[in-house]
Amino acid sequence: MWRLIVLALMSGSTALTVCGQIKKQFTVEKTQPCERVDLKLHAKTGNCFIRPSNNDDILNIYSNQELDEYAHSFSNEVKNNTCSINLSLEQESQRGVSQKISYQVFGSEEKPSDKFWKVYLSETTPYSLDLDYGLGNANIDLSGMSISKLKIHTGSADVNISYSTGNQNKIEMDTFCVKVDMGSLNARQLNLARAKVVVADVGFGNMFLDFSNKPSISNHVIGSVGAGNLIIQLPAEDVPVLVTINDSWLCSLSISPTLKKIGQNRFANAAYTANSKDALVFDLDVSMGKIVFREKNR
Repeated sequence: MWRLIVLALMSGSTALTVCGQIKKQFTVEKTQPCERVDLKLHAKTGNCFIRPSNNDDILNIYSNQELDEYAHSFSNEVKNNTCSINLSLEQESQRGVSQKISYQVFGSEEKPSDKFWKVYLSETTPYSLDLDYGLGNANIDLSGMSISKLKIHTGSADVNISYSTGNQNKIEMDTFCVKVDMGSLNARQLNLARAKVVVADVGFGNMFLDFSNKPSISNHVIGSVGAGNLIIQLPAEDVPVLVTINDSWLCSLSISPTLKKIGQNRFANAAYTANSKDALVFDLDVSMGKIVFREKNR
């Protein structure tokens, strides 16, 4: 049986005292039929951290908030050895959404919230992650995990994705999909994701994709930019790179000198040939925004 445990209602012995009182809020234990996990996490507001854990529990969430300071909804289902979890978290605030967006754009004397959720996922179980962030900040560390598919959408939140310990994804990832509306997203060490396909969608925000290290498998990057900015960090010159860009007269392109034009809207570096099997291939569309390709040493 699945169990959703709200330990804030239980004994205070489970609380930790590190930079304030941090309490375990939710736990979902692994059951015998659970061979993989589909996790949908929606954090409408607040600060959210995701980290790997050697604990067998497939979901542990800690927070420095009290129960009456946030709202949540939770559902789960076990079917065909797949454990599906749907969790929505929303930090209560007196400021409305329009006020929060105005605060991010124009600034305010009000201090940013120090309330957070720390989400721990098991290193021993394969996950498909669907993460949706509204406002606030998110830091996602996927070091040494088994992620089969990753989808991240940010409205006005600032999201950072990393592999801090340098441990790569334990399995090949089918799709690494990231979407930015008005916020920002930084994805570093993408070679460690072992993703077959990277999908990047930028609306009015900013996105940085780090391909500076040689990928362990061939990557196909599909991207679209509306009125925002997409910055791509290229790998060393010995990694074959092919770029195709469908642009418009309203957009701006900054192409690295290592990429030479080989055809209409097509660029490649010196290492690329038509027979390259380990190439990093980009198929991009841009309307009013900007795309920048940076060399590794910049």
